[in-house]
Amino acid sequence: MVQRVAVIGAGPSGLTSIKACLDEGLNPTCFDSSHDIGGLWRFKEKPDPVQANIYQSVVINSSKEMMSFSDFPPPAELPNNMHHSEVLLYLRLYAKAFNLLQHIHFQTTVLSVRQTPDFAVTGQWEVETEREGQRETHVFDAVMVCTGHFTQPHLPLSDFTGIESFEGRYFHSWEYRNADGMEGKRVVVIGIGNSGGDIAVDISRVAEKVYLSTRSGAWVVSRVGQRGFPADLFGTSRMHLMINKVFSSWINRMLEKNLNEAFDHKLYGLKPKHGLFAQIPVVNDDLPARIISGRVQVKPNVKEFCGSSVVFTDGSVINNVDVVVFATGYNYSFPFLPSALQAKSGYRLLLYKHVFPPALTQPTLAVVGFVYSFGAVNPLAEMQARWATRVFKGLSTLPSEERMIKEIQKDIKTMHQSFACSERYPYQVDYIPYLDSLAEQVGARPNILWLLMKDPRLALRVWLGPCTSYQYRLTGPGQWVGARQAILTQWERVIQPFRTREVPEPETRPSSRLSIMVTFSGVILLYCCYNKFCI
Repeated sequence: MVQRVAVIGAGPSGLTSIKACLDEGLNPTCFDSSHDIGGLWRFKEKPDPVQANIYQSVVINSSKEMMSFSDFPPPAELPNNMHHSEVLLYLRLYAKAFNLLQHIHFQTTVLSVRQTPDFAVTGQWEVETEREGQRETHVFDAVMVCTGHFTQPHLPLSDFTGIESFEGRYFHSWEYRNADGMEGKRVVVIGIGNSGGDIAVDISRVAEKVYLSTRSGAWVVSRVGQRGFPADLFGTSRMHLMINKVFSSWINRMLEKNLNEAFDHKLYGLKPKHGLFAQIPVVNDDLPARIISGRVQVKPNVKEFCGSSVVFTDGSVINNVDVVVFATGYNYSFPFLPSALQAKSGYRLLLYKHVFPPALTQPTLAVVGFVYSFGAVNPLAEMQARWATRVFKGLSTLPSEERMIKEIQKDIKTMHQSFACSERYPYQVDYIPYLDSLAEQVGARPNILWLLMKDPRLALRVWLGPCTSYQYRLTGPGQWVGARQAILTQWERVIQPFRTREVPEPETRPSSRLSIMVTFSGVILLYCCYNKFCI
C-alpha cells in the first residue's frame, strides 16, 4: 500500500503535488536542489546550471485567475498579469496556507531513482540523494517527478556556420538577466518564442539596434484584451470550446484577421506559415511598438557568421555585431531516471496522458507539469497530481499497457494534426479537453446539466465564463466548499487592482425646456414624414 511519496522539485508542480499527497492522506517528502521554493519563478542573480531561470523583467503571460490553483484564489489586490516576484509571493502564500514547507528538504539533489529488487510486488523505489557531499538512499512507495522542462538549454551551434569565428559574445537566453552591458551595442536575438521576444524588447531600450532573427515567424498577441481586461479571460469558456469545434476554420481566420488589424503581421515581417492555434503564440505587448520605432528589426534565419558580421538567408548582412543571444529553447531530460522510463515516440516522451510510463508493472511513478498548452500550466499540473495520487492509492486504475500505448499513439497522431509540433515542444495539449479528461478520472469534472437544475446562476458562469480551475472543485473527490464563491467573485478580483484612482461618474443634467421642445418637434416631424411617404 502506497504511503511514502518522493516529490522531486519544489516549483509550482512540486508544491501542488505535495498538497495532493496530503489531501489523499499520503506522506510526501520533497527534494529540491535549491535553498527555496518557486522553481522557475524564483529569480536568481547567479543561476544554478541544473535549475530553470528567468530574467528580471519577466511578467507572467496568463492572468492570475487563469493560473491560480483550484482551491486557492489569488489575493484581489495582486495585478492580473503578475511580475515574477508576485508569482513567487502567490506560491509562498499557497505553501504557507497548506503547511507545505515542512515536507521539503532544500539543497538536496536527487541523483538517481531506481526500482527496488522486489518492485514487481511492492512498486517501491530507491531514491538516492546528495546534500553537502553526503549521499543517502531512501525507499519510497511512489515518486512524483516535478522538475519541469526549462533546465537544459538547447544551443545548436553546429547549425550556424562560422560561429566559432564570431568576434563578439554569444550565449543562450537561459543566461540572460537584464540589459546591463548592452548599452550602445548591436545585438542579434535568434529565435522568436516568448523569451526571444521579451529579450529583444528589453535590450532594445538601451542598445544601438536589436535584430530579431526568426526562421518561421510567429503570431503575436497581447495580454490586454477587450476593454483592457486580461485577454485570456475571453474566448476561454466551455461555450467557446463548443463553437470552436464546430466553426474552427472560421474562428481561426477571424482571430487572425483581428490580430492583423492590430498590426499587419506580414508588413512587420512576423507572419508565420502555421495558423494561430497550431502553435503557442508569442505574448508580447511591446514588440510591435519597438518594431515601428525601429528599435527592433525583424530578420530571417541566420545563414552564417563571418568575424563580427552576421549573414542572413536573404543575403542581407549586419556588420559589427557585438552580442548574439540564442533564444533557441530547451531540451528535456530526466538524468536521474532509468533510461527505460525515458522512451520516446517521435519527439514525445512515452507517457500515458503525459503522466504515467505505460511499461511499469506498478503505476507508482508519475511525471507532473511536463505539458504545454494555450492555458496556464498550474491548473494542468494540479489536476495531474490529483489524478496521480488517486492512482497511487488504488482509487483510480489505469488501462492495460497495450491499451495505454494505443491511446498514446492516437494522441500523438491527433496532436500532430492539430499543432505544429517540434522537438522543442512535443507535449502540447488542448487545454479544457485535457483538464476534463483528467477530471473524469478523478471524478471531479463539472456536470453542466446537473448544475443548471441545481444552481442556474453558477451553471451559466461555468458555461459562459472563463474556464478557471475552481470549476474542478465543485464536486467529487477534493470538493471545496469555497469553489462556488470563487467562481462568482472571480471578476471582482480581476477588477480590484484597477481601483487605484476613483473616477467620478459624470453628472447628469436635467433636460432643459429647449431640448424637450427640440425632441418633441423632431418626433412631430418624423410622424409627418411617415404619413406623407408611407400612407
